[in-house]
Parts: sequence; structure tokens; C-alpha cells
Amino acid sequence: MSEPTSTGVPTPTAGRIPHGPFRAGDQVQLTDPKGRRNTITLQSGRLFHSHKGSIAHDEIIGRPEGIVLRSTGGTEYLAFRPLLHDYAVRMPRGAAVVYPKDAAQIITMADVFPGARVVEAGAGSGALTCWLLRAVGEHGLVSSYERRPDFADVARTNVETFFGGPHPAWRLTVGSLEHALTETDVDRVVLDMLAPWECLDAVAKALVPGGLVCAYIATTTQMSRVVEGLREHGTFAEPYAFETMLRSWHVDGLAVRPDHRMVGHTGFLVTARRLADGVVPPMRRRRPAKGARPEETDAVQAD
Repeated sequence: MSEPTSTGVPTPTAGRIPHGPFRAGDQVQLTDPKGRRNTITLQSGRLFHSHKGSIAHDEIIGRPEGIVLRSTGGTEYLAFRPLLHDYAVRMPRGAAVVYPKDAAQIITMADVFPGARVVEAGAGSGALTCWLLRAVGEHGLVSSYERRPDFADVARTNVETFFGGPHPAWRLTVGSLEHALTETDVDRVVLDMLAPWECLDAVAKALVPGGLVCAYIATTTQMSRVVEGLREHGTFAEPYAFETMLRSWHVDGLAVRPDHRMVGHTGFLVTARRLADGVVPPMRRRRPAKGARPEETDAVQAD
């Protein structure tokens, strides 16, 4: 196996979100009356074109956010800088992105705080990395590990595009977590990978007592293996597994109802706290369902 390589060395002045009037190089989200959004990068002398006419970039540069622009076809557009959740779902992708509803739960349920030392594996397309960097701030540290160099390149480009350059709290390493992880005294570990149960030894060594691991997985089979792996490892408290549904509402006068579409299942989350060294977790008191474990089924059949 080749040696892991580090990329994305930060600079002390990068990572800040622009404010004030629009400038050349800024991203702008143009929203039409039907709610359709187009994101452009401002360049002097360029035009935004659609079937509803065009808007000159120079009409936007130097003006504040929240303005209304009229295209040559007479359609009005709202102009704002895109929010992170807008950027995340539309960013160029190598791997699938972690959607905003799950990223919000990861930040909340993993209790990612300003100044935290966080390990992330894998980096994917960089969407979750952006959320983690927002949460830890410039005085924290997010160490991202990605096995595939092509995915790492996409993640680095997406993160630096959103923050306007290398973020001072980010380290990106090309390599597998179980072989490349050298950090200790880590506060949080976030696993977005196919087989997170394979790296629990490395996670346990890296986390401080009281630290937390959060696994993001797609299927019930993966969720079961992660939960059972955490229980069997012996260095973690009882895992907590859950998922989140998101449903928007239509509100127009007295017509108030749920929208017909919702963001249903995207993934499962499993969290668990790191125990102090040498501590044996207490026995679970909740009885599993009859036949929940293979050995119980075998015993019944033997009878």
C-alpha cells in the first residue's frame, strides 16, 4: 500500500464567508418566481442566460444581497449568496453527498462544538466536511480521510470553492482510516463509509474518554453490524440508532397542508460514547425480541 499523502494545507487567512456587496468571483443564487434556482459565479462582462432572457453580471457586482433583478425577458429574480445547504445539494460529486437534514443531525447528535478535534472518514464530495468546518470554527480541527484520490480531489475543490480558499481548520489525507490515522485526543469521529465496523479499533484509540463516534450508513444490515460491533468492542457505551424524515408544508391563507413530496429515508445514524480505559460497560437490561439473535434461533430449532 502506498503511503498516505496530505493535501489542502491551510493558510491563516482563508475560510471566511464573504459579506457585503457582491464582488467578482462570488457565487450568486438567482431564484425565479416559481422557486427555480440558478447559481452563477460573477465575472465582469458576462451574462446569465435562460429562456426568460438574460441578466448582465455587471448589474449584480457592487450591489447588496437580497436585490430583485429583471431579465431582458421581464422575469424578476431574487439574488442571494447560496446558503451551505443550497451549495451542498448542487455541488459537483464524486461520491454521494450527505444531505442537509442528516448533516444537521450529525452536528447536533454528535455534539460537534467550536474548537473540537474531529476525524472524518471518508471525505466523499466534501459536503459534510463543510458542515463540520462550520461547526468547529477556525480554532478547531477537522481531519478528513479519503481512500480514493479522485474523491479527495473533488472534496478539496468543493470545500475550497465554498470557503473561498483553503480552510485553516482542515487537513485532508488520502489513505484509509485504519492505516493512516495517527491522531489521538480526538473529540469526535464521523464515519461515512461502507464498513465502519472494520475501523473501530482505530477509532477507540483516537477518541478521548467521553468522546463520541457517529456512523452514517445506508442500510439496515449495515446499521445492525455497526451497532453489534460497537457493543462487542467493549470500549463504547450503548449505541443509539435513528433516522430523520423531513416534510415541508404548503401554507397559503387557509390552505395549510403537508406538501405532497418529502425527504424520506436517506441514511441511518448510529452514535456511541467512548468509555474510560479499563471500564466494562454495564449489562443491557432491555430484553431483545424472541429469536432476534442467531444463537437463540438455533437453540429453539435444537429443541
